[in-house]
Amino acid sequence: MNGVVRTYERLSIELAALGVEMSVIGPEEFRTLPCPTYPEIRLAMPGMQRFAQRFEALKPDAVHIATEGPIGWMARRYCLKRGIRFTTSFHTRFPQYLSQRFAVPENWTLSLLRRFHNAGAGLMVATPSLARELEANGFEHVMPWTRGVDTDLFHPRDIRLFGDGPVFLYVGRVSTEKNIGAFLNLDLPGRKVVVGGGPQLDELRARYPDVTFTGKRTGEELAQCYASADVFVFPSRTDTFGIVLLEAMASGLPVAALPVCGPRDIVIDGVSGILSEDLRTAALSAQRLDRDIVRASVAHYSWENAARLFLANITDACLTGEARACARRNLPSPMAASRTPVRQQPRATH
Repeated sequence: MNGVVRTYERLSIELAALGVEMSVIGPEEFRTLPCPTYPEIRLAMPGMQRFAQRFEALKPDAVHIATEGPIGWMARRYCLKRGIRFTTSFHTRFPQYLSQRFAVPENWTLSLLRRFHNAGAGLMVATPSLARELEANGFEHVMPWTRGVDTDLFHPRDIRLFGDGPVFLYVGRVSTEKNIGAFLNLDLPGRKVVVGGGPQLDELRARYPDVTFTGKRTGEELAQCYASADVFVFPSRTDTFGIVLLEAMASGLPVAALPVCGPRDIVIDGVSGILSEDLRTAALSAQRLDRDIVRASVAHYSWENAARLFLANITDACLTGEARACARRNLPSPMAASRTPVRQQPRATH
């Protein structure tokens, strides 16, 4: 359970409404091994024969490689060998994560990822600042692909699960790369609440007995947690987007975050949140923001628009002939307005 998985689960639903079938070749179809230091994540061990059988049974019109894991590399190899165009997406800052966990130099991982993605016909990224960063590091064919939020589920409510005092909330994976300690070490009034599971959960529970750790919450329970808080604190320096930011703001919850990629693309400083390297000051100041305005700031983020943009990218990069014409019929005129370019100057076509 993470932002990447949730994105593709919702994408499948929205694409179906557009007449598009999304089939997934995922880890559950292969033998898996636990990821070193992160056993909750299982790494697939796919064989080319098994992969080829699944691929040929599906006969897809277009291919998108979601992540750079073992299946992703297998799909890349298969497509390149057969001259099949494909798109990829950049969800995770593996160079920073591997550097933190295993002291692998970032430029080594960056070089590997550049090789992986540049072989494709398009690289989808969630924010303009990430697009600029990747292009500056030699990544090619960058395409915008935003995210959405369910404003029917996430909305303000008259509920206080964690008491009446100021409640400062974190939602997400409880793991080293999320920089949660930067939040837990802040000198703040009231109560700190952490919602989520992960490999650091037991360790942080023992280290911070005054913090409320709820474990993983989903659906209505998660929505109630957001609505019960006063400020959403997002300490991560490495997230490429942060769907939890949209969920918090849709709940009327102002954000306190660092001025880094992700928050600075989503949060309007001084309106829907406070961005500052001084996270304590940001958290205290965010309490004064108007919650109705905070919620209104995410009104344009919809999963339908995200799906239409994904389909438009696939169509431009991969489809030809009848398949392209069919996809275009599923892209009504509102699609054009939602396709915000990642940069203003013209970019090469592909």
